[in-house]
Amino acid sequence: MIEKTVVRNTANYMINREISWLHFNARVLQEAIDPSTPLIERIKFLGIFSNNRDEFFRVRVATLSRIVNAEKYGVKYKKDDPKDVLDEIKKIVIQQEKVFTETYYQIVKELANEGVYILNENELDEEQGEFVKRFYQETLRQYLFPVMLDDFRNITSIKDGSIYLAVKLKSSKKVLNNNYALVKIPQKSLSRFLILPEKAGNQYIVLMDDVIRYCLEDIFAIFGYDTFDAYTIKMTRDAELDIDDDISKSFLEKMSESIKQRKRGIPVRFVYDEEIPEKYLKKITGKLKISDEDRLRGGGRYHNFKDFMSFPKIGSEKLLYPSFPPLRHKDLLPNQSIIKILQEKDIMLHFPYQSFQYVIDLLREASIDPQVTDIKMTFYRAAKYSNVVNALVNAARNGKKVAVFLEIQARFDEEANIVLAGKLHDEGVKIIPTIPGYKVHSKLILIKRQEDGQSRYYANIGTGNFNEYTAKVYADDSLMTANQEIASEVDNVFRLFETRYTHPEFKTLIVSPFYTRNLFTNALNNEIRNVKAGKDAWAIIKINSLVDKKMVRKLYEASKAGVKLKLIIRGICVLVPGVKGLSENIEVISIVDRFLEHSRVFIFCNDNDNRYYIGSADWMPRNLDHRIEVVTPVYDKEIRKELWDMLQIQLKDNCKARISGEKYINRYRRINSKNKVRSQFEIYEYYKRKIGE
Repeated sequence: MIEKTVVRNTANYMINREISWLHFNARVLQEAIDPSTPLIERIKFLGIFSNNRDEFFRVRVATLSRIVNAEKYGVKYKKDDPKDVLDEIKKIVIQQEKVFTETYYQIVKELANEGVYILNENELDEEQGEFVKRFYQETLRQYLFPVMLDDFRNITSIKDGSIYLAVKLKSSKKVLNNNYALVKIPQKSLSRFLILPEKAGNQYIVLMDDVIRYCLEDIFAIFGYDTFDAYTIKMTRDAELDIDDDISKSFLEKMSESIKQRKRGIPVRFVYDEEIPEKYLKKITGKLKISDEDRLRGGGRYHNFKDFMSFPKIGSEKLLYPSFPPLRHKDLLPNQSIIKILQEKDIMLHFPYQSFQYVIDLLREASIDPQVTDIKMTFYRAAKYSNVVNALVNAARNGKKVAVFLEIQARFDEEANIVLAGKLHDEGVKIIPTIPGYKVHSKLILIKRQEDGQSRYYANIGTGNFNEYTAKVYADDSLMTANQEIASEVDNVFRLFETRYTHPEFKTLIVSPFYTRNLFTNALNNEIRNVKAGKDAWAIIKINSLVDKKMVRKLYEASKAGVKLKLIIRGICVLVPGVKGLSENIEVISIVDRFLEHSRVFIFCNDNDNRYYIGSADWMPRNLDHRIEVVTPVYDKEIRKELWDMLQIQLKDNCKARISGEKYINRYRRINSKNKVRSQFEIYEYYKRKIGE
């Protein structure tokens, strides 16, 4: 599936960021199409694609819609015409939806060939039907609360992201007038998938939607109805938070009220089964007060494919990825003090290839070490059941001074983080207040220890969240160090939080919004000077998103000067590589595979005295200018070699890397080589070799 590149503002050769994001999500959809991806993993990629798209509508489309509405009242927008962008989004989404639906039914067909059948309510045999009826009576019934459409009063009762069956109730004897009801499909309380008894070595699954369809008579028969038509509908709401400026309220109070308002956000999309009769659709949309054509979209029989991210692990092993158990780090042996090892050398962990348990072990050790006095940490998104949190609580119980900066403004995790803040506070952990207007996106742990009468600092600086769950699927790097030039400045970052934005001077760490843009701009300027002086000049940059136009122009300037630039960008990339006379020295690849590429790594030639950095900042205006991010230099030669090797493996990927150019997007990068290089698999093997396994 290759889409044409849409270049906006051709004088600057930049793709609109929303369109580029849709190109990224198309790469996710490609993984669902790719026959080299195991079948159940392919269906999970459909779930990831769907979940991504929902968030895109809730945030980006909602924002564009707000801008369009503001322009109606005379507010001018300087960038791409938002209405044109919305029109382009609609075209691409329609195209992608068609491919999505075709892919789903192709996967269903191929699963059946492997003895795994996804059945609908009309395909159940008598025995399976009895099993479904028993499940309804014993389990499902308690979660269903139908709403009669004629009695429906409040549109906010339709929950964002939930799916409903819109049911037409009829009497075959014509003794009752037709009636209409909405039935919410339970997704949080129950799995979306009901596994039926195995037969003759075959396995069977029915979606909860179809379980309800099969049992509609049990639900509505007491009212005299015996014939039913049911169609899925779903509403997506504007998820942007409007923060109250009432100075009499605490920030937590404002956030809590804003989260409640989000649940009543303006609808930005109404999706329905395109098989629904037009008359019935008009009745529903009229009742729900959905009138704007741009908000309506016909789709397939099933919605909320995000649930397919949790598709049951059934069938043969070949339907799933091969197991990649997290590897031990060669320098971190069992039953040894991590702090003592850090006194000798820096350690870098590479998730999910290596175990996240080392982070928990470090915190656990610090929580009981009598010489440790303080532990400080940033949280952006914590796991639901977090041993990281448990380690911090244990440290507080052991008398350590524990302070946590917990980012309340982390999108879609605001509510969970408010609850977590309360839990930590109750356990004696100091919660550092959020800085309104500035998200803290940096990933930091600081341990303060008394040694020989002096304070010595140990730090962990990462590219991803301290989250046990995401560490299994997000490819991130995390530096543990006792280098006092670095670790003492991590303490300064926490002082920045605690003094409410009175920032100290940083000589080693690069901290947004103060220094990050200048660091990268100056590094590229240095490469430009070197190439003009006839010296080697290049850079390798791995980030999630490239959106910042100033940085794109600087990359174009470097390319025109002759600097060789290799970019690995998973998500949005507004830069157009390979344009003659502008970006012909820029190569951009994007890798989408079993793990989510999430690390940020920067290597600059620097006249062959290479400089290495890792950190939390992408090249977006928000990361460079409006968030508190931390990028750290990497000094250890062995760690530098690991980072170099990893990036070289990725740059050689000829299985899952995609390339883009002036006239094409999302082409698989096929290098003329007999050897297949699937970088994530190769990197896992690379670390296995390091420990001799």
